[in-house]
Amino acid sequence: MEGWPKGAHDGLGIVASILLVVFVTAASDYRQSLQFKDLDKEKKKIQVQVTRNGFRQRLSIYDLLPGDVVHLAIGDQVPADGLFISGFSLLINESSLTGESEPVAVNADNPFLLSGTKVQDGSCKMLVTTVGMRTQWGKLMATLSEGGDDETPLQVKLNGVATIIGQIGLFFAVITFIVLSQGLFSKKYHEGLLLSWSGDEALELLEHFAIAVTIVVVAVPEGLPLAVTLSLAFAMKKMMNDKALVRHLAACETMGSATTICSDKTGTLTTNHMAVVKACICGNIKEVNGPQNASKLCSELPEIVVKTLLESIFNNTGGEVVFNQDGKYQILGTPTETALLEFALALGGDFKSKRDETKIVKVEPFNSTKKRMSVILELPGGGRRAHCKGASEIVLAACDKFIDDTGSVHPLDKTTADKLNGIIDSFAGEALRTLCLAYREMEEGFSILDHIPSQGYTCIGVVGIKDPVRPGVRESVATCQAAGIMVRMVTGDNINTAKAIARECGILTEEGIAIEGPEFREKSLDELLKLVPKIQVMARSSPLDKHTLVKHLRTTFNDVVAVTGDGTNDAPALHEADIGLAMGIAGTEVAKESADIIILDDNFSTIVTVAKWGRSVYINIQKFVQFQLTVNVVALLVNFSSACFTGNAPLTAVQLLWVNMIMDTLGALALATEPPNNDLMKREPVGRTGKFITNVMWRNILGMSFYQFFVMWYLQTQGKNFFGLERSDTDVALNTIIFNSFVFCQV
Repeated sequence: MEGWPKGAHDGLGIVASILLVVFVTAASDYRQSLQFKDLDKEKKKIQVQVTRNGFRQRLSIYDLLPGDVVHLAIGDQVPADGLFISGFSLLINESSLTGESEPVAVNADNPFLLSGTKVQDGSCKMLVTTVGMRTQWGKLMATLSEGGDDETPLQVKLNGVATIIGQIGLFFAVITFIVLSQGLFSKKYHEGLLLSWSGDEALELLEHFAIAVTIVVVAVPEGLPLAVTLSLAFAMKKMMNDKALVRHLAACETMGSATTICSDKTGTLTTNHMAVVKACICGNIKEVNGPQNASKLCSELPEIVVKTLLESIFNNTGGEVVFNQDGKYQILGTPTETALLEFALALGGDFKSKRDETKIVKVEPFNSTKKRMSVILELPGGGRRAHCKGASEIVLAACDKFIDDTGSVHPLDKTTADKLNGIIDSFAGEALRTLCLAYREMEEGFSILDHIPSQGYTCIGVVGIKDPVRPGVRESVATCQAAGIMVRMVTGDNINTAKAIARECGILTEEGIAIEGPEFREKSLDELLKLVPKIQVMARSSPLDKHTLVKHLRTTFNDVVAVTGDGTNDAPALHEADIGLAMGIAGTEVAKESADIIILDDNFSTIVTVAKWGRSVYINIQKFVQFQLTVNVVALLVNFSSACFTGNAPLTAVQLLWVNMIMDTLGALALATEPPNNDLMKREPVGRTGKFITNVMWRNILGMSFYQFFVMWYLQTQGKNFFGLERSDTDVALNTIIFNSFVFCQV
């Protein structure tokens, strides 16, 4: 319309602004993709126990070679294709490959183990035959491409807002075009020249259409998705520095709305480094927290009792004492198994020689249903003996005899049983995890195909294992409570132990309820409606109990629930929760795969940091929305009203592109990347039904919008810019930037 070079200003300006936005967005997306690659590398750092060159060691799954012997236990993921060498009661979940939920028994008759499957029960040694992309899992992955990240709930909500605003903008644009063009069409109609258009008239109509388009451009808040992406990517990277690996993008913002945290005890609230500190052997309670005390205890016990005790601990275990290349011994196994083995070594036992004395012919591993582990040994002089250990009240109930202080076996009468139960309660009251050890001589004719008997045992003794509370947990729990987040403990421990730890952490209060899983699952729905909000501690819980509690909190009480866990038994609850948090050190691969966030240092304090970052994301997006809606409302009102009353729009398409570019990039960078502060944890959580744009925000948006509108309207009607100078083409961009910056500073 204006010729070269003046007429090229708008076109070149549009091209330049589009290129700038494209390159800024591309750079942001590229940096985000690099962050996701780094996070994916962290997620794939899986360690396995391997015997190589005669030494047992921990290796990354990427260092496995054919010929290695891998040791697998409950909850582990099979890292490669291989063959079963030896093991007990091995059940493999092959649903990730076959889709069948029924576990497959793997043994000498069916020895094939496939990469990507999971150990559901039992333990084994596996000979690696195939690794990498040559495994069945690798071949499957080669045919698939990993899908993109799903939009988070906040993104969905904001995209809905953007769509509605865009529709409003389209409505105003159509009205503006009709108002501006009705005079021209009316004139042509009265002159009878509707089908005859001159070049000037066509250009005038095109100019009206351009004004309508500028109104649409003003209305659409293009910066919202960019701001959300920037905020989440920034939070994910910073949370990684704070020892939290985010696996699912939605968890960043969802954690900010959490109203309840159902926390596991062992390894999360406590250090997960256990040691036997008390023992009741032959009816006498002894302090054994140290080698000297353990040695003293050994000298006070009859020789037959020490022999039976060591036989029980060294054989009835999922752990192992191994020697490294330097000749130093190392204990491998769960924290509980490690504590018992350390206790047995302190008593003067020798793991290898004790294991060589007998032969293990059958094993029933520990699981969360039976709450005990049993083995059957073939004795050197002939005959078989069963050893059992597990939850004290369960194993003690299976005993009908006990060993006295002389080493003699006597029937377990009610008085002695009550005394032992009292000792168990006293240990639990001191926040000790208690385990009962027992044995039984097997009768002739017993077949290893039969189940190990569940009754008729002789009680050897009870041990109390201490797992101290992590430093800073009590302060972190208090921070959560001050922020309106209720912390609940869900554990498989004895209720007295759980209550003692919960009080020490500040979780259990006078108004709260501590309940056991068996009692919880017997409650009716009406009883649960009254009970669930008050539950602060659930002890002796099964995986189903934890899942049921989380489901009721989410659906019935509309809570946003975060769940922490480290075991395979925690997977259902982790999957059911709004945010699943798995422990990175103690957590099994099944738990990590079911979680949204992995806590790399297994510390409850890190969970509080995650909640703080989640709230920061939510607040930052609110700030950006307030800023952008203010500018959009003002620009829309100014352009619409001016177009309707004066016939032209004060803000051209080029100016509006610059407005959007500045808002989308600089505004998003400034407002969406603000780090959290401690004040965020002093307000109530948003929850599931909280409003994103609050009444206060609406008052701010409308108030500033109308103020800016009247200022702009006055200056435009006077033909002035923001400096009060006569408006010219050379200062329109500066005028726009000043207007945008003025609103930004006010927000």
